[in-house]
Amino acid sequence: MNLTTKYLGLELKSPIVPSAGPLAQEISNIRAMEDAGAGAVVLYSLFEEEIEHESLELYHHITAHTEEYAEATNYLPDPFDYKVGPEEYLEHISKAKKAVDIPIIASLNGKSLGGWVDYAKKIQQAGADALELNIYLLATDAERSSEEIEIIYLDIVKVVRANIDIPIAVKMHPFFTSVASMANDLVKAGANGLVLFNRFYQPDIDLEKLEVVPNVLLSTPMAMRLPLRWTAILYGKVNADLAATSGIYSETDVIKMIMAGASVTQMLSCLLKFGIGHISEVITKMKYWMETNEYDSLDKMRGSMSYKKVSNPSQFERANYMKVLHSYK
Repeated sequence: MNLTTKYLGLELKSPIVPSAGPLAQEISNIRAMEDAGAGAVVLYSLFEEEIEHESLELYHHITAHTEEYAEATNYLPDPFDYKVGPEEYLEHISKAKKAVDIPIIASLNGKSLGGWVDYAKKIQQAGADALELNIYLLATDAERSSEEIEIIYLDIVKVVRANIDIPIAVKMHPFFTSVASMANDLVKAGANGLVLFNRFYQPDIDLEKLEVVPNVLLSTPMAMRLPLRWTAILYGKVNADLAATSGIYSETDVIKMIMAGASVTQMLSCLLKFGIGHISEVITKMKYWMETNEYDSLDKMRGSMSYKKVSNPSQFERANYMKVLHSYK
């Protein structure tokens, strides 16, 4: 049974790719993912704020005592020896590449051009096979138009594309006025792949402390409906590979996403719940389903249930909304 697939120009042994998260902080976990059958691994994200913090820390240590004593420069740290989070991230890429044979995809999480464009070049130099851009720009200014926001997204992709040669995937969110148009524009700006979709973690309120607090909730299988719909709609309409993520737990979830048009499916919540070995279980059950239903490869099923291939594409549109409401009993 052939589970190989292509994503971002890379040959993958399976369509299951652990997405950016804490599991990939340990090299032993990345090895375990490869052994379980993962086709590639997306490393945990390097955040724009961490890069900004590095710059501020380095500036502080270099300049803090320069005006106190004439000989102050004698005990300044060497900038090239002074390491903080972002430099460790680059080291982690190098270690991961040496530890496994599957592709390593780095992840940058930011909201502006900033210093992380420079880190895209460093990530390439560290040996990453591809880069996933996780652009998290929350539009809170009522005077800022949607067009202005979209231009920022596109400018980030254009600048990063101009600075590196490795493939780029953009982790989109589903809140653009026109998801299809924005997806097409991101590809024109230089994206080789689109990840559908980014989950924006929402804050909560602690009623005891009366504080706004972070509250991470793992995705549930119900969450896969949104990326399923848009994967099916975008398949064949944009010149890019599609990665589906959010709520993908089982072999049937993966199969549905492939049929909708995905090149790969990204998993995290289920691995945090059930362990890395869950990948192997999903792959085993996928093979059994494919054999039972006479599919010998993913290529045979990919896109077969997409918007462009199904007999009634309106099922992916507003007509389906009315049917669903009337079908509930």
